[in-house]
Amino acid sequence: MTDAFSAASSADPLISPMIPRVARIVKRRREIADVVTLEIDGGAFDFAPGQFNMLTAFGVGEAAISVSGDPADSARLIHTIRAVGAVSRALTELHPGEPIGLRGPFGRGWPMQEAEGRDVIVVAGGLGLAPLRPALYRLFAEREKYGRIVLLFGARSPQDMLFRDELEQWRGRLDVEVEATVDHARGDWRGNVGVVTSLISRARFDPSRALAMLCGPEIMMRFVANAFLQMGVPPERVYLSMERNMKCAIGWCGHCQFGPVFICRDGPVFPYSQLRGLLAKKEI
Repeated sequence: MTDAFSAASSADPLISPMIPRVARIVKRRREIADVVTLEIDGGAFDFAPGQFNMLTAFGVGEAAISVSGDPADSARLIHTIRAVGAVSRALTELHPGEPIGLRGPFGRGWPMQEAEGRDVIVVAGGLGLAPLRPALYRLFAEREKYGRIVLLFGARSPQDMLFRDELEQWRGRLDVEVEATVDHARGDWRGNVGVVTSLISRARFDPSRALAMLCGPEIMMRFVANAFLQMGVPPERVYLSMERNMKCAIGWCGHCQFGPVFICRDGPVFPYSQLRGLLAKKEI
């Protein structure tokens, strides 16, 4: 796996990983009320599932956004963004033809090679499905390399479910188990109601050969990770994608330091065995 810092340094020592290149928006799609997916013309772009880019809304600022597209399609660079602050809101308001700054890709992604030969359980909460989507594309494209594949997805309500068309397509596959749940719903919802952890005990997989990938709110990931541990999945095979306020993306500025690690450089994906003690400390 190659990040932008090592790639730029080896190719040309004069190229700074801190300088964004100018790209342009090709397509814009509203997923749900506060979430937009942007397709960016960034040229040929290789990334590993789970990596992120730094995106610049010129005149406003820069934010770390996970890549949410297919890693096999290097011609289409996809990011799914929730409008939660000034920068992310400005990014979601960009339209086709407008410029956007691009740095990356950065970070360590999902352990796709380690997952080979194992049952893979993917657990996503809310927008956490976006960073996991490239891993799902890879799992489906190379289906023969893996055992059982299970996707468990939780959202606040049916109206907050991301990528609903794809979820229905995936649910229709005979070689994948897909379950979704919502925290609350009106009478027209016929699916599960409850937290995503309630789906784990019903999923079909072998804990002795399982590997889990989790992304969502931190408290959700803590409960889900502990549920896997109780079922016998070892902590070194439970992976979490962490989120912190990233500025430089290469471990220089210290904004995303989490105990002894930097989320941008050492992550954002970590085995639970590495973070278990840190996540128990409220002050970090």
